[in-house]
Amino acid sequence: MNKPNLRFWQIWNISFGFLGVQIGYSLQNANTSRILQSLGADVHELSYFWLAAPLAGLVVQPIIGLFSDRTWTRFGRRIPFILGGSILAAAALFLMPNAEVFTHIMPALLFAAIMLLFMDMAFNVTMQPFRALVADMVNDNQRTKGYAIQTFLINAGAVIGSVLPFVLVNWFGFSNSSTEGAMVPQSVAWSYYIGGGILIATVLVTTFKIKEYPPELHNKYNNLNSTDSKTVAKPKLKELLTGIPKVMLQLGIVQFFSWFALFILWTYTTPAVASSVWGTTDPMSAAYSEAADWIGILFAVYSVFSALFALVITALANKIGNKWVYAIALICGGVGYMTLTLFNNQYMLFIPMLGIGIAWAAILAMPYTILSKSIPNDRMGVYMGIFNFTITIPQVICGLIGGLMVSKLFDGSASSMVIFGGAALIAGAASVVFVKEKN
Repeated sequence: MNKPNLRFWQIWNISFGFLGVQIGYSLQNANTSRILQSLGADVHELSYFWLAAPLAGLVVQPIIGLFSDRTWTRFGRRIPFILGGSILAAAALFLMPNAEVFTHIMPALLFAAIMLLFMDMAFNVTMQPFRALVADMVNDNQRTKGYAIQTFLINAGAVIGSVLPFVLVNWFGFSNSSTEGAMVPQSVAWSYYIGGGILIATVLVTTFKIKEYPPELHNKYNNLNSTDSKTVAKPKLKELLTGIPKVMLQLGIVQFFSWFALFILWTYTTPAVASSVWGTTDPMSAAYSEAADWIGILFAVYSVFSALFALVITALANKIGNKWVYAIALICGGVGYMTLTLFNNQYMLFIPMLGIGIAWAAILAMPYTILSKSIPNDRMGVYMGIFNFTITIPQVICGLIGGLMVSKLFDGSASSMVIFGGAALIAGAASVVFVKEKN
């Protein structure tokens, strides 16, 4: 028995909560380095703080995937985790900009680092079920469309999150500078508060608009033999590992290069652009704050390009295949990275953002489209969680060696590190050749 075709707005509502999640996640990506440097972190230490994100995903996502596969409530199997994670993430967004308030308990930088870890754990609790929810609800014929819509919403959220500080400064007159009494700029703090509120609101839309298939209907749609999937046997670790689809391992190579490069982008773009365009490396200077705000705009621009590419990615995949779309997009991203630090005009930086945006759309959609065809439906959550290893492990490795690479290989140059990230994306494009997609 096949799952029914869903209307556009049904597919839209499945992922609408991801809009708010990505607003918060983009605020974190664009401003975490700035916040940490404002509180005293050195540029050579940034990669170690950024380890919080992949470490959280490495631990949290497989666990959440396993439990969500076996959870059945009146609200569904994925929705409870999505809602719970969003509440925790919003709380972290509210607290992180106020690190100085807690100096009587611990140093502000330590508190910010703990909130970063807490926030990332919460984001992972929320994101993983969203990936599995699309696979649960959408049939094979609409699967690429489902992940393309999710990619569009992710990038729409990224645009909003990226431009919030800039908008608050230039349209509403919020302060953009660190002061002795407020080391985190007012514009950044209020962006986090607004982002947390939107996160909760959008997730509530998905929570109340989407009714997951009940156990009996889920079984019929997914050709499961059990007549009652409320009690799904917990799979053994050996059984899970030996049952991993080969395509997951093949995609893992591509993912390694892709997410190694993305970690570089999020960690080093601010100091690289501040140095190449604004001519400063002082995180407390007004010029650095201006550069950091512009990074938010650049991240918004690549998200706009990514959202637009997501609108045509289904048609392109139908014409030339998922793998070709994936590979070409990664090459575009690699070129974008390599040209990012060649410009000394802030507006010319929009050009490399086009390539980076195309790559980002493919990274968000193509691996899940290809992988979901080869995963048993009753293990969709846990295997999606295990697949997250291919996202977190390269980030952990980059976080551990990134500081050494900058200091030892590139003589402290963040710009050279970004160029290296471009080479990693092109290597990922070459690795797509070895992926064997199930038709």
